[in-house]
Amino acid sequence: MPTHRDRPNAAAAGTVAIGDLVVHRLGYGAMRITGSGVIGEPPDPEQAKAVLRRAVELGVNFIDTADSYGPAVSERLIAEALYPYPPGLVIATKGGLLRPPGGGWVPDGRPEHLREALDGSLRRLRLDRIDLYQLHRVDPKVSLDESLGALVHAQSLGKIRHIGVSNVTTEQLAVARSMARVVSVQNRYNLSDRTSDPVVDVCTRDGLAFLPWRPVASGAFVPPRDRRVEEIAPPPGVTPAQEALAWLLGRSPVMLPIPGTSSIAHLEENIGAAAVRLSDEEFAALSAL
Repeated sequence: MPTHRDRPNAAAAGTVAIGDLVVHRLGYGAMRITGSGVIGEPPDPEQAKAVLRRAVELGVNFIDTADSYGPAVSERLIAEALYPYPPGLVIATKGGLLRPPGGGWVPDGRPEHLREALDGSLRRLRLDRIDLYQLHRVDPKVSLDESLGALVHAQSLGKIRHIGVSNVTTEQLAVARSMARVVSVQNRYNLSDRTSDPVVDVCTRDGLAFLPWRPVASGAFVPPRDRRVEEIAPPPGVTPAQEALAWLLGRSPVMLPIPGTSSIAHLEENIGAAAVRLSDEEFAALSAL
């Protein structure tokens, strides 16, 4: 087990394939580097950029963001902190959610919106091509084939390398895969919320990367009602957050957790989970919660 004196490194978690890309199996979710409620600028933009740089220093080579984080703030800060990007760094982003005044998340899967959202992400991230572009949420007012068709067309133009989907059921995933080469799925998944178990199983079977959002279900990162992981004492030197991330890493070889934080201390704690190896008994006890 790691100790507090060890330097954490995401490489200790091993690797996972995203299409023809291979990344360390513990990434960073860049939603929390924005303002309160994922709206506006962060209280300390320089601190936010320092977290991003520290993540890369600790071996993170997969960063997930979205045009709706801010909106537009997270993508811009990533470029300000990390451009020109180091070799091997994969930046994934998403389109298809709007942030109306006052907050909230409103799906917009219209092809014209997705084209505009993609171009905005390319501009803010200072990229010619997005390595992984994900449909953020299926829009019930727009057929999935229209939304995916826009991404497939953009891929044919060289603006997208790989296509992913987010917040989908197994049925929606099957439809998406009938239209495009989908390489990843991003759904909410953690010890307290395993609604997406069937989706994880499909991804495991077929080799699609699975990116669980809100992956930490313990400690100060989530509301008290989700602290069930603390019912089982973590191994010595391991925090509840690390235990929750280690469980995810043990759940499937295609699992790519993307814990997010605006704190360097929490970032280092999260990356420390890469070296945690739960025993079979510990994994089973957590799975039985």
